[in-house]
Amino acid sequence: MDDNKISNLTGKQTLTVVEAMQKIDRNTCGILFLVDDEEKLTGCITDGDIRRFLLSGGNMSAPALDAANKHPKVAKNETEAKALFHKKNFIIIPIVDEENKVIAFYGGEGRELRKRNALNIPVVINAGGKGTRLDPFTRVLPKPLIPVGDLPIIEHIMKEYQSYSCDEFHIIVNYKKDLMKAYFADNEEHYNITWYDEEKPLGTGGGLTLLRGKLDGTFFFANCDALLTANYESMLSFHKENGNVITMICAYRTLDIPYGVVDMGTNGAITGMREKPSVSFLTNTGIYIVEPQVIDDMQDGVSIGFPDIVAMEKNKGRKVAAYPVSENDWMDMGQLPELEKMRKKLYGE
Repeated sequence: MDDNKISNLTGKQTLTVVEAMQKIDRNTCGILFLVDDEEKLTGCITDGDIRRFLLSGGNMSAPALDAANKHPKVAKNETEAKALFHKKNFIIIPIVDEENKVIAFYGGEGRELRKRNALNIPVVINAGGKGTRLDPFTRVLPKPLIPVGDLPIIEHIMKEYQSYSCDEFHIIVNYKKDLMKAYFADNEEHYNITWYDEEKPLGTGGGLTLLRGKLDGTFFFANCDALLTANYESMLSFHKENGNVITMICAYRTLDIPYGVVDMGTNGAITGMREKPSVSFLTNTGIYIVEPQVIDDMQDGVSIGFPDIVAMEKNKGRKVAAYPVSENDWMDMGQLPELEKMRKKLYGE
């Protein structure tokens, strides 16, 4: 096996959770195998393991081994690896030698991708904003119709939901709404769309009141500038199992500060110094899973941001929660520098 492929799928057991997550993002396989100083296998960690660790109170600076499966399935040869791989829903099977060192991986090359399970719940998209972060393009087109490759932003988003059989779309519009409706009226895909016109701007959350009485079950609610490629089925299961009225989908971001950071105490005393540190934080993607009772708690015609609605529900004693995903699963199309990155990610060019 190519040494680079083994290197991409393995990491030292001394890695932190955030470092393991970054390496998982780079290898795009959703898993990392941890090894000791002698290159012997000591565990494996998936993006799901990291999510469960964080949800249970763990933090990003903890050792990756704390969140890992310390007894991963292994094989001694390719025949054994194939048998293990196809027996259960494994991502990758490591092949190890007599000293438990990884010499190869089997990932079911040539298999068809497993079909996504149908979720069949409505999708509400807030597409009424002016898209000021994409000026001057939005002087001509509404933000949802800004193209990324062959398709506009909103259509990329809708197709991702359709891959889970979420075909019922409710779209809230305001700015340049006639262009939005004209585009979809002429679209050969013939999406199942119900339109809701804001008479005045109602913020990122207020437009939901236009759907009062229209939805009788759980729905996805998304801004029209965020594309998520994470596992929607896992998100929905988490939401329902925990009895949440709102689940906010959040992405872990890591920023490398290109300067030395100095901590200062009384009278200018230097209390600490860190050279070009990395900072990790959880950020709102603008994508939510919501129960219809949230709409019942809102006032008609009032402009409000959806994060304020989350706070309102929390203050009422309702269950709201964050579901963390990898930053590699989130694409923010609301900024000009991100559009080209997204085009390359979607089209591989």
